[in-house]
Amino acid sequence: MDPETKMRFDARARIIKALAHPTRLFIVRALSCCEYCVCALTEMIGVDVSTVSKHLTVLKNAGIVRDEKRGLQVYYRLRCGCIPDFLDCLERLWAENAREQSSLLSADDTERPAAATADPNKASVSAKQGR
Repeated sequence: MDPETKMRFDARARIIKALAHPTRLFIVRALSCCEYCVCALTEMIGVDVSTVSKHLTVLKNAGIVRDEKRGLQVYYRLRCGCIPDFLDCLERLWAENAREQSSLLSADDTERPAAATADPNKASVSAKQGR
């Protein structure tokens, strides 16, 4: 990979890393419908203001959100309208992975021999009784 290509992928990775936390994903999803002040996000998330501020700083440094001070409040909004589409794509990917894992588990259960799926407590009782 040439240096310019590496730089572009590094920049993309920084954005994805900034999103790689459940609280930050929640914040981005909340901001996808409207802007919020830090105090409102703090209430929605249920953690202290400093924790929400740290998460917002990570998102701001990655260029995902922008802020605007109005009086004593700071309001945040998404910088790019396509981010919710990316989150929707992640949801579809998660659902597809869950379906595949579920079908693999179901297939695994149907392929087991009957003895392997029998209740082990009943088998040990029968063996102890000499049956």
